[in-house]
Amino acid sequence: MFLENIGTSVLVSKDQLPKLHKMMIEAAGILNIESPDLYVRQSPVPNAYTLAISGKKPFVVIHTSIVDLLTRNELQAVLAHELGHLKCDHGVWLTFANLLTLGAYTVPTQTLEEQLFRWLRAAELTCDRAALLVAQVPKVVISILMKLAGGCPSMADQLNMDAFLQQARSYDKVSSSPVGYYIRNTQTRQLSHPLPVLHAREFDEWSRSNEYRSLLKCATQMNVVEKV
Repeated sequence: MFLENIGTSVLVSKDQLPKLHKMMIEAAGILNIESPDLYVRQSPVPNAYTLAISGKKPFVVIHTSIVDLLTRNELQAVLAHELGHLKCDHGVWLTFANLLTLGAYTVPTQTLEEQLFRWLRAAELTCDRAALLVAQVPKVVISILMKLAGGCPSMADQLNMDAFLQQARSYDKVSSSPVGYYIRNTQTRQLSHPLPVLHAREFDEWSRSNEYRSLLKCATQMNVVEKV
């Protein structure tokens, strides 16, 4: 996978796609983490992923279609989300999960696979928080989730985030019955990411939490001290 990416993608730097490079450097600075290598890969499927290989510098890959789909702020939030995996030291398990979802590896039992996917879905929610700490505007991250669920550049200005969150509440209501709960578990247990509407709902709740406000307040105080 490492050789495939460096052989078939474009490595971002200050001399190559400098605007993307600046976004990554800024996001890494906010999260207080070393900036990994960033590659852009030609693909019609909007996606971004991180690979951390022992003995090598971690790298992030983003597809050209996600660059076309998102605004600058949204794209930087995606980069921050990927940095969140590195900040939280998801390393080995994240790489294993990515190899699994990319079809490059299989696991010996279905139970182990389901446990790995459950962990990965939780890790995705954690990294949404890193994205918000960089973007600092909840609507930016919710917009990303909505566009990945059913957006395209030509319709982006017609998407309604409040309606999308209402859609999440409708899903919760329908899946609250015993049959609905069973179907929901069946629907999600083989997914590497939470369902888009539930992803957005979980994120929206955390963005309103005291924990998030406390982190922002702490960061502001640290910036003041550094400037002094």
